[in-house]
Amino acid sequence: MLKYIEELSSLYGVSGNEDAVREYIISVIDGKCEYNVDNLGNLIVFKKGKKTPKKKLMIAAHMDEVGFIITYINSDGTLCFDTVGGVNADVVAGRQIVLCKDGIRGVIGSKAVHNMSDSERKEKVKVSKLCIDIGASSREEAEKYVSTGDFASFAAKFTMLGNGRVCSKAIDDRAGCAIMLDMIENEIEYDTYFAFTVQEEVGLRGATAAAFGVNPDFAIVLETTTASDISAVSGAQRVCELGKGAVVSYMDRRTIYDKALYELCFETARENKIPCQTKTMVAGGNDSGAIHISGNGVRTLAISAPCRYLHSPACVADMSDIEACSKLVNLLIPRIFEL
Repeated sequence: MLKYIEELSSLYGVSGNEDAVREYIISVIDGKCEYNVDNLGNLIVFKKGKKTPKKKLMIAAHMDEVGFIITYINSDGTLCFDTVGGVNADVVAGRQIVLCKDGIRGVIGSKAVHNMSDSERKEKVKVSKLCIDIGASSREEAEKYVSTGDFASFAAKFTMLGNGRVCSKAIDDRAGCAIMLDMIENEIEYDTYFAFTVQEEVGLRGATAAAFGVNPDFAIVLETTTASDISAVSGAQRVCELGKGAVVSYMDRRTIYDKALYELCFETARENKIPCQTKTMVAGGNDSGAIHISGNGVRTLAISAPCRYLHSPACVADMSDIEACSKLVNLLIPRIFEL
């Protein structure tokens, strides 16, 4: 699992440009299952189990990550850009980036703090005031390496922290992809569909197409979710906490989750002594928002690993939480088919 998370999170796959992630996953699963790539770029996998259930289950995780897209090349060779997905401008300035097409490196620059007026220092950072510097000295030189519409990502740097915690960009949602890869590599009890989706970060677009294509009765979305368990935050505002296990949601901004699945999940966790928690706020959203209202409706559950500093170049997650998610989903599957 750790190997998958490190290798997956080190790949560049901004929404709409997930090719490298998809190719890696195919290299792992090829020969172990059936799969196809749909017109939007989702990788749809069918894994044959020991039994064929009467109803259809789809497990989903998204391949894409937040990032940037080049919108204009300035006369001095710097690049104007916009964000792809929900990136807070406060975590952008001064960060190293990689142009996904050719691996050209750059840095997101801003006006030096020494040159700012008092009022400028108090202003919220705006992406429109930033630029990407790749070291080019003119527009003509920059155009040799980059075009408008090219994608850029936070530079990859996977790091192990203390107490089994990992730090990297794109743990959202390469952690979910890693869990699904582990499931596909092992024998499973029931026939199961796995959807590695695209463009979640820009509006759940891949999941919409995948859900209509597979047409499942049940769906489990494997995700990461916001953990705000730092010293400056208390009470309900912490949402969930690292080291306390899988996060099972009852509601977020896109989905009210199936009550029976929610209760079954906690029951399964208790009986098997798997650490499990829920959110203390209604916040965020994931591919469930598109999946549960597809077709005639899909009974949907989300199981997430808590993750600090989401949508930044340094997400932090706990491997014990990711392993809890993996154990929980594997034990839950046969019980879902009994509903």
